[in-house]
Amino acid sequence: QVQLVESGGDLVQAGGSLRLSCAASGSISSINSMGWYRQAPGAQRELVAVISGGGSTNYADSVKGRFTLSRANAKNTVYLQMNSLKPEDTAVYYCNVKGKSGPIGFDYWGQGTQVTVSS
Repeated sequence: QVQLVESGGDLVQAGGSLRLSCAASGSISSINSMGWYRQAPGAQRELVAVISGGGSTNYADSVKGRFTLSRANAKNTVYLQMNSLKPEDTAVYYCNVKGKSGPIGFDYWGQGTQVTVSS
């Protein structure tokens, strides 16, 4: 009953920008954190950026200064603004949401959205 919708992945040239969005809806009582992870083929999934319910953010060192994560609480939505994209940013990006549905904690992953950055 909790739905998670991701969008924004695309093919862009190095130096370009993309904006990813992740919207959570349904039987959500509270959200503790929302963020983005990414995984390239053959690589481990890694944290890109996460924002807590209190508004604090955490970024991977590789994206600091280039990516910005913001939150729209009313719609349980986060946006990842990605600027100055590099080929090494190429990966499938997955939204992650942690929270509670009533008394039950949840940890949901989106289906992933492909970001490809060409040289």
